[in-house]
Amino acid sequence: MKICVLPGDGIGPEITAQAVRVLQALDLRMEMEEALLGGCAVDVASDPYPEATRKIAQEADAVLLGAVGGPQWDNNPRELRPERGLLGIRKHLGLFANLRPAILYPELANASTLKPEVVAGLDILIVRELTGDIYFGQPRGIEVRNGEKVGINTMIYSESEIRRIAKVAFEAARRRNRKVCSVDKMNVLECTQLWRDVVTSMAPEYPDVELSHMLVDNAAMQLVRNPKQFDVMVTGNMFGDILSDEASMLTGSIGMLPSASLDAGNKGLYEPCHGSAPDIAGKGIANPLATILSAAMMLRYTFGMEDAASRIESAVKTVLAQGYRTADIYESGTRKVGTREMGDAVLAAL
Repeated sequence: MKICVLPGDGIGPEITAQAVRVLQALDLRMEMEEALLGGCAVDVASDPYPEATRKIAQEADAVLLGAVGGPQWDNNPRELRPERGLLGIRKHLGLFANLRPAILYPELANASTLKPEVVAGLDILIVRELTGDIYFGQPRGIEVRNGEKVGINTMIYSESEIRRIAKVAFEAARRRNRKVCSVDKMNVLECTQLWRDVVTSMAPEYPDVELSHMLVDNAAMQLVRNPKQFDVMVTGNMFGDILSDEASMLTGSIGMLPSASLDAGNKGLYEPCHGSAPDIAGKGIANPLATILSAAMMLRYTFGMEDAASRIESAVKTVLAQGYRTADIYESGTRKVGTREMGDAVLAAL
């Protein structure tokens, strides 16, 4: 197993190091090679996704990513911003399906900003299309019209793009509670009218899965009003970006949630849902659990190692039950620990 490790920026190197320790503790036959992506790559190679990284990522079976970005690169030209590296690797590797679970561990019920009875038992999977939509559509840019600047971005989806992401959602639902909610804005946007039409046309192929539709503004409201009504949610790139971050906070901390971005053959890029958190970088207090859980997703989806993935997830549940907490999920009566101490606890549980 060849794994490309991209620590990235901010807290990325700190949290990635703990996930690597956990993978090594499983004593699996794997080869890991580090490379640069994001702001650190801009500083060294003047490119957020350098050719050397492209080669390593292309040859690897899976990619484990920390986080990218930071205020020191905010004023760079757009092509030299860290986020361009993230978009670049997704496009280069054809990672069109982003899976973001939002699971509330019982021990963290009080960490959510919602009432425990609203979120207790929460288990949602958001399936977000990752390589299309307004983030990649053409034409785009800033130009002058009638003497003033105008910003242009294009929301665009083809039938085949919609079909392949909907297939991921339907098949994921078959392994869960057999419900798919497709999220769009068909009452305003023709692009998402096509989305609804295509997803609806696929429903007869999955008679054992219940399909529903919801407008994105209502979906955003329902996520905080009654989140447990959802099983699998499938949506486009921009709506999914927003809804998955909203869903992550239902669980008490975005520092708890992993993600997988997959191609058609289950090669994947695995990363925590949170960002680079430059305000706490280097302080040793970041929560590594989302990155550790991302490593578990890697073992499950790319390598088909369900037992190893479950071992990691069970270890995380154990340390939470034992009362270990990083600052983002700390509450009175629990034991506050730093990044490496949390990694130590997971290793001990393994």
